[in-house]
Amino acid sequence: MIEDALSGTTCVRTARRGRLGCIMLDKPKRLNAVDLEMAIGIERVLNAWRHDPFVHTVLLQSSSSRAFCAGGDLKAIRDMLVMFGPDAAFVLMNRVYQTMQLIADYSKPVVSFMDGIAMGGGVGLGGHALYRVVTERSVIAMPETAIGLVPDAGGSWLLSRAPGGAGLRLALTGGRMNGAEAQSMGFADYVIPSESLDDLRGLLALKPAEEVFELIRPLSAPAEVPAMAEYDPSASLEQIVRGVERGKHPTARSDLKSIARGCPTSIFAAWYGWHAARRASSLQEAFAIEGRLVRYMLGRPDFIEGVRARLIDRDNMPIWHPRVLAAVDVRPLEAALAE
Repeated sequence: MIEDALSGTTCVRTARRGRLGCIMLDKPKRLNAVDLEMAIGIERVLNAWRHDPFVHTVLLQSSSSRAFCAGGDLKAIRDMLVMFGPDAAFVLMNRVYQTMQLIADYSKPVVSFMDGIAMGGGVGLGGHALYRVVTERSVIAMPETAIGLVPDAGGSWLLSRAPGGAGLRLALTGGRMNGAEAQSMGFADYVIPSESLDDLRGLLALKPAEEVFELIRPLSAPAEVPAMAEYDPSASLEQIVRGVERGKHPTARSDLKSIARGCPTSIFAAWYGWHAARRASSLQEAFAIEGRLVRYMLGRPDFIEGVRARLIDRDNMPIWHPRVLAAVDVRPLEAALAE
């Protein structure tokens, strides 16, 4: 039986199937954009089930096949920023980050079905679960540079641990991954046909998660990630851009367009954040690093402008300050990271 009494909100519903507790994100018209209400609802359920002897595994899923969670509620963050300033906006975002870290650290196995769109905050909810499942419908990305922000929600931790320079490429360009690519990049563990998800739920209701996923492990070997010499982690951002300009990789032209489309300061912040997260010793440390960069970006005009151009007016013509990479002053970014 689907109900919302545990969560206290209609956008987070729960159900039990045998030993499995199901958390269903249910805000389909907003593609399950995660806001404070949803985050607190998830947290209430997790806290209620933490010591429940009848719940052995927790499943985080969506009520819609279109999207697991398309990201954070950017309009709500923008409104908070306009009305109350960057500190209040960051407190709102950081509270949601706490729920994501709770999922990562939960004492019982958490399974995420990242079926459909999972971007930004959706990666934060599903990408740090113990068992992460994607399908042929999955679209995974960290697209924050296009809106004047920086990869967050623990995304920098995953990006910085992807093979070679492939994660750095995605951090800078906001590129999308399908399910198989997400598995290869370390954003997911298993690729399952979408029509098999209900069978998987049924198995999880009967058996421990470890036993269930041991059965399907041989069916989902990660594909090889192609070499990306243009995104040499030891190179400067300027050297990387010049390398992409000269690059012969099939993605070079589209990568240049994505970098040109992004907020210049965000691209530098993503570059710094990727390197800092790569040195981090834990997901929690990566969240803290991201938090300093997010707070810095919220204090600039670019995020408000990015949300206006991409989500409100939808003219896709943001006016960034500054407009080009060469004009970005990186000293404040470096100071923010040193805090």
